[in-house]
Amino acid sequence: MKLTVVGGGSTYTPELIDGFARLRDTLPITELVLVDPAADRLDLVGGLARRIFARQDHDGKITTTTDLDAGVEGADAVLLQLRVGGQAAREQDETWPLECGCVGQETTGAGGLAKALRTVPVVLDIAERVRRTNPDAWIIDFTNPVGIVTRALLQAGHKAVGLCNVAIGFQRKFARLLDVAPADVHLDHVGLNHLTWERAVRIGGPEGENVLPRLLAEHGDAVADDLRLPRRVLDRLGVVPSYYLRYFYAHDEVVRELGTKPSRAAEVAAMERELLEMYGDPALDEKPALLAKRGGAFYSEAAVDLAASLLGGGGSPYQVVNTYNNGTLPFLPDDAVIETQAAVGSHGATPLPVAPVDPLYAGLIANVTAYEDLALEAALRGGRDRVFKALLAHPLVGQYAYADGLTDRLIAHNREHLAWA
Repeated sequence: MKLTVVGGGSTYTPELIDGFARLRDTLPITELVLVDPAADRLDLVGGLARRIFARQDHDGKITTTTDLDAGVEGADAVLLQLRVGGQAAREQDETWPLECGCVGQETTGAGGLAKALRTVPVVLDIAERVRRTNPDAWIIDFTNPVGIVTRALLQAGHKAVGLCNVAIGFQRKFARLLDVAPADVHLDHVGLNHLTWERAVRIGGPEGENVLPRLLAEHGDAVADDLRLPRRVLDRLGVVPSYYLRYFYAHDEVVRELGTKPSRAAEVAAMERELLEMYGDPALDEKPALLAKRGGAFYSEAAVDLAASLLGGGGSPYQVVNTYNNGTLPFLPDDAVIETQAAVGSHGATPLPVAPVDPLYAGLIANVTAYEDLALEAALRGGRDRVFKALLAHPLVGQYAYADGLTDRLIAHNREHLAWA
């Protein structure tokens, strides 16, 4: 089995390699190719990847290349983990929206739109090259904003499934709090990428006992602290929102906070410099503890599980993924991309039936879906007016003066990545 990781020079990659090594019975990789245009980073990450495989007695072959076409040739699955513009672009995404009094964040709001505009054309080009080389390959998208990018891939006819680590993070945390095995925790996870709620936590499968009320009663303080939301909010809602909902539920508070401290991008950039120095140490043969602070917890387990199921292996029958709605949420178009529990196999991902969604959540889901429609249109066709309309539609913007100012800033900061600008 051959897997290719595009963006293989990412500091995330050793987390993925560690999962491939530990879970080789689930996903028996014979060849792993890391593709990245940054040859210097690729050398460091590739060297550590080979040492991790050797330490864990994995006999799979790891190669590195800057040649995308060569790297994806013959791959059974291609995993995308790109950051177009690098941490420098992320730094901008997190700062210039604050000038207009809006949240600066890399996956939602104005910063998230900027990332989508930079990323969608690049991902579609990669996917076309994969299709020319190997039309049967699955594309697993971990590139943010996952919902918009996955929708672009699906609309272009690619065999693609989107993946995020939010759900598996909740699963592992809830399992630890409840003292049960993670595989026994089934989430009623509903919404869009980075806009989801856990409405039930079932033990033993989709029909198991819902223990969410007990979880909130006994561990509500710990859950609320992780989300940085007041405990009383969780008690009133009776659900667990993803931590990205704080940008919506406490927007002004978050904007004030972001204006008083270094950006997350600056923190990550400093961390990446330290990680890359570690990766260059020939004695290092395991992922360093610092990597846990980089983000992406349990990313490798989720990726292995999904790839194994898509390729006919031993993955879990139900997984939280990003895929077409196809009537699952009746208030959304069929071609909207939702994030929910799905039955996953060699056919792809089929969402499980979802109980009716409360208007409190359905309204926001529908609003952000409308924004994503307009964001994808702007990413595919370009133009200032399309950018403006997407921003005006976003609930974290929503005022024409803000949308005007943000449009000007977005284009100015991203001109080198926008062919139409």
